[in-house]
Amino acid sequence: ARSRSESTISNVSEVVSGILQDVRQGGNQALDKYCVKFDRVPHRRLLEADVEECLRKCTGQEVLDIKYAQSNIRRFAQLQRDSMKDVEVETQPGVILGHKHLPIKNVGCYVPGGKFPMIASAHMSVLTAKVAGCDRVIACTAPMPGGEPGRLPHTTIAAMHLAGADEIYLMGGAQAIAAMAYGTESIGAVDFIAGPGNAFVAEAKKQAFGQVGIDLIAGPTETLLLCDDSVDAELTTADLLGQAEHGYNTPAILVTTCEKLAVDTAARVEAELKFIPTSETAAVSWRDYGEIIVVESDQEMLEVADEIAGEHVQVMHRNWDFFKQNLRNYGGLFLGEETNVAYGDKVIGTNHTLPTQTAGRYTGGLWVGKFIKTHTYQHISKEASVEIGDYCSRLCGYENFAGHKEQADVRLRRWKPGYDTKYYSGSANQTLLSRPSSTA
Repeated sequence: ARSRSESTISNVSEVVSGILQDVRQGGNQALDKYCVKFDRVPHRRLLEADVEECLRKCTGQEVLDIKYAQSNIRRFAQLQRDSMKDVEVETQPGVILGHKHLPIKNVGCYVPGGKFPMIASAHMSVLTAKVAGCDRVIACTAPMPGGEPGRLPHTTIAAMHLAGADEIYLMGGAQAIAAMAYGTESIGAVDFIAGPGNAFVAEAKKQAFGQVGIDLIAGPTETLLLCDDSVDAELTTADLLGQAEHGYNTPAILVTTCEKLAVDTAARVEAELKFIPTSETAAVSWRDYGEIIVVESDQEMLEVADEIAGEHVQVMHRNWDFFKQNLRNYGGLFLGEETNVAYGDKVIGTNHTLPTQTAGRYTGGLWVGKFIKTHTYQHISKEASVEIGDYCSRLCGYENFAGHKEQADVRLRRWKPGYDTKYYSGSANQTLLSRPSSTA
């Protein structure tokens, strides 16, 4: 198998850098140059009539299904938002410290299109940002491939609208990320960009970071199954191929303590690949990135899983609670054979934009908190300023920062009787410890 985090595109960084620079300098003209090149039509902002037409094209069942998924995602995102409390406390007499959670003002949401239009990404980004309280949430997706140029992916756009998008643009690729990050004559720049995409979109987000915030850099999707002998190969095969079909470079890994399950799964995957309609992608991913690892114990399984740090970790095991309590590195956890990754990807309520390529070692996935900034504040009494200032003056002196020290000293001169120091001069001077001649 290839490296689980190996890139399959060699020049992506160079290509994306050129696109971002062009759009940043050239605005709409440059944006449309790339939109026409890659998606056959210039970008455009959808009008109310466009959105209404997309809604009309959806069947009643499609609308009901989208609304059901969005109600679940909204409910869980709201619970997460409610768990984030502002803090204000008197940490010592006269010292009030606090923090406030403030939503990001302008957010851009990228929703992948193409062969597999990711309708669910509209819920996961747009809807979650609106629950967070963001003022302006714009969304974009590429036109449908093939057929008449510029065809609207009507279910995706319906989902964006129902999720609460304030502006919807028909544009995709790195050029869309550039337009949202830097703005154009007609598209207002955003402060934060969320949503998954292909290698070019991920690289564009990476290069635009700093100009804007980003949720995370999502590489090819991954799935990791942790199983004992309580599960059968029919389930493991479905759950491995259910993710392998995403693309040509999707790691799909089974770790098990049961050698029979390993053998049965390997055989069943090969058989199933002859029938699955998405075998074109799934077979390549399984051939190049599929793995079956047999371990001796649950503890070894845990250690292997923590090292892999998979995006989706599905635990089909008698004692799945052991992994819930002890696993540290992962994107999302799916516990028991009753649930699976597709539930999380599409409908259950947790977010599907998750860390890949071992990033679960240091971050979780997209959630309502990603759209919120936590800012601290402080205010204190004059009496507290004297106590804090005494310590601050000395601490600044240790570091040779005369100006910092004066910020404390000017207040001590006002509110501490007898204090007369300025820039290390005066009878009350709190001297620099770094000076050889200094005295306590």
